[in-house]
Amino acid sequence: MRKRLICASTAAVLAAGGIGAATAWPSQAAPPGEKTVTATLFEVPFADVGTACKESLGPAGYGYVEVSPASEHIKGDQWWTSYQPVSYKIAGRLGDADAFKSMVGACHDAGVKVIADAVINHMAADSGTGTGGTEYSKYDYPGTYGDSDFHACRKDISDYGDRENVQTCELVSLADLDTGSDTVRSTIAEYLDGLREMGVDGFRIDAAKHMSADDVKAVKGKMADPGFWVSEVIQGDGEAVQPDEYTGLGDVDEFRYGKHLKSAFQGGDVSGLKDIADGKLESGNARTFVDNWDTERNGSTLTYKDGDLYKLANAFMLAHPYGSPNVFSGYEWSDEDAGPPSGGDGWTKMHAQREITGMVGFRNAVGDAELSDWWSEGTALSFARKGKGFVALNAGDAETKRTFETSLPAGTYCNVVKADPEDCDGNTVTVGEDGKAEATVPAKGVVALHTGATS
Repeated sequence: MRKRLICASTAAVLAAGGIGAATAWPSQAAPPGEKTVTATLFEVPFADVGTACKESLGPAGYGYVEVSPASEHIKGDQWWTSYQPVSYKIAGRLGDADAFKSMVGACHDAGVKVIADAVINHMAADSGTGTGGTEYSKYDYPGTYGDSDFHACRKDISDYGDRENVQTCELVSLADLDTGSDTVRSTIAEYLDGLREMGVDGFRIDAAKHMSADDVKAVKGKMADPGFWVSEVIQGDGEAVQPDEYTGLGDVDEFRYGKHLKSAFQGGDVSGLKDIADGKLESGNARTFVDNWDTERNGSTLTYKDGDLYKLANAFMLAHPYGSPNVFSGYEWSDEDAGPPSGGDGWTKMHAQREITGMVGFRNAVGDAELSDWWSEGTALSFARKGKGFVALNAGDAETKRTFETSLPAGTYCNVVKADPEDCDGNTVTVGEDGKAEATVPAKGVVALHTGATS
């Protein structure tokens, strides 16, 4: 059986200082602070993440960067080797502990907080020598876990309608940790506290669906200061485990969102996006995304290969008030198992594209302004964030020209997906005293205006 993960994993560390009594921790409705957009830099080396924070993420206004697992893992060139940990040392292909600490410091200096992807459901399958030199075998990971630390069900998950099967058996043959064990919970909490001591601000909990919410809560309760959490829980109709079980822990990745966007933008009718929140998690609990490393490979969402449509979907996500958006930035691939590029070429750098960075600034500028003035027709739509911003998107093959209701004060505004507000270079739209503006939206293009970008 192939050992590719359906979900992803962790960042790493060994240190743990004195862990005091667990403090009270609120369920965060979004990454705390005014800048709530996350960029996931998938499989990007830590040194390069630090550079991205300084050169693009910070200046664009991202609040968070999510980094791929830092822990020692199995050897191999495939992307999924990073998601099979063999110890909690920082000794993977993305960099060592010094590189990790330097990255966190550089990002903080740029005003960007760090979310670490954390694998706490399982350890690696098979046996061998890890990327940091640890010799391991399945159920025996020296210095971390032994046989008694794993669930007794030593076979693959076979029935997603059976809660116990999903949460105690093995995900694609990976050794499933007994997270009901106090020893295991303490080891995980120590590991995560160590990352917090290195400056990490929060965690994405990989494969949370495969641990009971009570077990995850118990781990979090053992931590000195758990920070911001988001749980990966893939929704499945009729399945025993559902995403809303985990909302008491923090945000939850809303996988139905990306599927909805793909259906709308590829289907030629975007009118249904007005009610995109229907049937999904409450907005305050949902982390939204157009795609991630799993969905771009399984075909359930749009991907960078969809070109302008993909950027349109990201623009919609960043403009619409539902959820807390996460921009995915990975690398080009033809082999779905292929690992990251070894040099500077091949990265999509989606986080730094003007069409995306302009919309990050848009979201920061409009804040919690309500959605208003919705219009849609066929492949085009527009809406306002009342008094603060306006966006029009056109997924069609011909331009859309009309007079739009913007809700904005009269003035001349920069189209932020085309130009930096400091040098708009003719990319402007004029709003009249009646709040209306005549604008042309290019084929597969966007017009986005906000009160922080006037000329």
